[in-house]
Amino acid sequence: MRKKLLTLFPVHTEDEYRKALKLAESFFDAAEEPDPESEEGRFFEALVTLIEAYEAKHYAIDPPDPIDAIKFRMDQQGLTPKDLKPMIGGLNRVYEVLARTRPLSINMVRRLHTGLGIPAETLIREAA
Repeated sequence: MRKKLLTLFPVHTEDEYRKALKLAESFFDAAEEPDPESEEGRFFEALVTLIEAYEAKHYAIDPPDPIDAIKFRMDQQGLTPKDLKPMIGGLNRVYEVLARTRPLSINMVRRLHTGLGIPAETLIREAA
């Protein structure tokens, strides 16, 4: 079956990365993914882990800007600036934060993290 494919290799170069992607693609093209408990399933999981590690190192994505993250979450949840008052303060303060004229305080970060589920590390980044 796939016995000849069950040899993992490190992914250090772009060429090795492309080969690993092509190999992983064969699993996605199959009718269904292999059983995670099978030899093929364990190989597939390890291969995906190697690909993800390479991507994290070479194609890292910066976390979003804190204000963009707040606006995105507002859009996702259908919130208005008025809905942020418990987390940020008065409506004028909410508009100042959203307009980037007032920075987020640590208390705002805590409340936004708890209230909207935005990761704290995203909220403490410097706004663009």
